[in-house]
Amino acid sequence: MQDRNRPRRGATSGQNGTVTSGPTGRSGRSGPGADSRGPDGPGVPGPRSRRAGRQSSGSGTGGSRRAAGPGRGRRPKARMTRRGRILAWTGGVLGVLLLITAGVGGWIYFKLDGNIHGADVGSRLGGDRPANLSPGSKNILVVGSDSRAGANAKYGKNLDTMQSDTLMVLHIAANREWATAVSFPRDSWVSIPACDSGKGHTSKPHHFKINEAFTIGGESGDVANAAACTIKTVEKNTGLRIDHFVSVDFQGFKGMVNALGGIKVCPKTAIHDKKAHLDMEAGCQEVSDEKALGYVRTRYSVGDGSDLGRIGRQQEFMKALGEKAQSKLTSPGALYDFLDSATKSLTTDEELAGVKPLSELASTVKDIPSNRLTFLTVPNYPREADVPTDKANVIWQYPQAGDLFSDLAHDKEVSKDKLASEAKKLVTARSVKVRVLNGTGTPGYAAGAAADLRKMGFSVVSTGNAAPGAKETAITYPASMEAQAKVLSARLAGVKTEKSADTAAAATDVVTLTVGEGFTTTG
Repeated sequence: MQDRNRPRRGATSGQNGTVTSGPTGRSGRSGPGADSRGPDGPGVPGPRSRRAGRQSSGSGTGGSRRAAGPGRGRRPKARMTRRGRILAWTGGVLGVLLLITAGVGGWIYFKLDGNIHGADVGSRLGGDRPANLSPGSKNILVVGSDSRAGANAKYGKNLDTMQSDTLMVLHIAANREWATAVSFPRDSWVSIPACDSGKGHTSKPHHFKINEAFTIGGESGDVANAAACTIKTVEKNTGLRIDHFVSVDFQGFKGMVNALGGIKVCPKTAIHDKKAHLDMEAGCQEVSDEKALGYVRTRYSVGDGSDLGRIGRQQEFMKALGEKAQSKLTSPGALYDFLDSATKSLTTDEELAGVKPLSELASTVKDIPSNRLTFLTVPNYPREADVPTDKANVIWQYPQAGDLFSDLAHDKEVSKDKLASEAKKLVTARSVKVRVLNGTGTPGYAAGAAADLRKMGFSVVSTGNAAPGAKETAITYPASMEAQAKVLSARLAGVKTEKSADTAAAATDVVTLTVGEGFTTTG
């Protein structure tokens, strides 16, 4: 595995939409950013009719400055612009729709509009959600849907459930002057809340890979349920209020590539990946259809086999797709085939379910200066550092990840360089020494909590009884252990954390957790 403080070596985008894929390691980490304040946006919209969502003035887009629709007569430019960068960030969703903004005939507009699926997500989220802290900003959850049914069945052995292959949040600032996309590795080990499976039962809260949320919610094949569970999971682990949801299915991705006649990629080494159904020799070549899909899905046969490496390749492939789309889609037939495949692959919350609101949303991103479009991967490190037996997953790095989420929640612009610098200060859970005190009076409570913390990788040094009157779950720490306390607090969402007033405790290198009634590590 590559040294975590070195820059990621991965796919790079060459000229004319070419992707060069080399050995790929873990991406750079991030931390808190610059201060540029703004307010908060509305939540994910509740139930609306499909047609009402399309005919609205785009209320879900937060007041974009441009309207899209039939009759805008511009043609796509032949050179790479910000549109290509947008394609690279969002899995192609918003960037593709900028091509619609460039102008299509009225009947094509309405045909494409009917392709987009609207899902009633808002009514399934319940009331226990993060507060809106930045009115006017937008947090859009983008999912690359890897359904293992139908044409996608060959890509999953013994899997017949819905899967999410790519997961990110796009934050668009309230003033529309900057935007940041945060990608979540699908191997992120997080807390999964209770979710409705759609089959008459509710899952129990537990810890697992973040992409399991889409599978749990989509057990019945209902995308709205899958989206709701994914939104609840992201909100629980980030504190970000999600305003909109967009899902892109793999089959639509293949259609987009095929409409362009393929994308040129240049792997530096041969790739033979049975799981991705991919056999490629080294060197430049055009890929389309199943080979293009296999290329963006391959993982174990390239670089260090990490999901972080695959994220980089997917971003660069989508950037190359955007470049070629803008230079090649000059004929009405080719443009229609491309957009038909793209829009058929989209499922959104009901307020975004139409070409007009999606295009308006995309246009707000297009107007943002290039130097203020930022793509990040959530700061993380191998979970093996905390749990030696887990060699497959990553854990988010705190306090850096928490600072990142807080900045976005408060609409503060993130500095990628500062993020990377802060991420060099790694504090693992295993390095945090914890004393667990029982505030309930019930025998064995501290011992049970200590066992749960050890499973999470923390180093529990002692257990005991709390002082009389200390009945509330709380974390206290000496001034020198603030970073360690934040690491513990991040894994125990909602627990009060404060600096210790006890000078004796302040002289130690131990963080104290007092457990009260109802304490749980799963939330």
